[in-house]
Amino acid sequence: MNNLFNLKGKVAVITGASGGIGSFFSKELAQQGVKIVLNGRNEKKLEQLVTEINNTGGNALAVVGDVTKEDDAEKILKACLDRFGTVDILVNCAGIILRIPTEEFPLEKWEQVMDINVKGTFLMCKIIGGEMIKKKSGRIINIGSVRGGFGYRGGYSAYCPSKGAIHLLTKTLAVEWAKHGILVNCIAPTFVKTELTQEVLSNEQFYQELINAIPLGRIATPEDLVGPLVFFSSAASTFVTGQILYVDGGVTAE
Repeated sequence: MNNLFNLKGKVAVITGASGGIGSFFSKELAQQGVKIVLNGRNEKKLEQLVTEINNTGGNALAVVGDVTKEDDAEKILKACLDRFGTVDILVNCAGIILRIPTEEFPLEKWEQVMDINVKGTFLMCKIIGGEMIKKKSGRIINIGSVRGGFGYRGGYSAYCPSKGAIHLLTKTLAVEWAKHGILVNCIAPTFVKTELTQEVLSNEQFYQELINAIPLGRIATPEDLVGPLVFFSSAASTFVTGQILYVDGGVTAE
């Protein structure tokens, strides 16, 4: 049974690794024996994370780059192949949230959300997926959201559509690349307590309304997402692809 979840020796590329979820995923996979390529735009945070992982027996490499630029996506893949010779897992954590009333939403800000969340995910899937096609195997895990399938009030007219696009991209790539042995799935949480959500969660009224809407009575933490991540990355999910796994405390069950 333990072999189903054995990831030792695998190689993973994790985007958004300088963020809350990405950094947590990086450390957790490293503890499972996965060799990690960390991508983000904050060089200082990435280097600190590399040091932490390597000092605890892991094997990590940092590659600073913008996932919305195809040249940078290719640079990330090249660095991975140069260091580790292959890539087995891609985890797309890079993303942003902007909350602005739709009637006031500047177009350039709306495009920024779509670029990072959708274009960035697409480009990394395209570049890393192309390498996986050559070896006829691979796992891609995208990070979606409960709000990718359900609308939300309060200025989310960029974020919700961006996550909806990631959900459908996941399904599309799953059926297109199934013949290549590539499994593509998506983890879609409710609000996760990270630096990215700290500002909105500091609004006590909003926080209480959010808690009241979640049957389990709390928001998610990065720890809640590790089980799904390991499942989708491992042999435990060899016949699972194109799935949107809601990790939401029961929100979508009501």
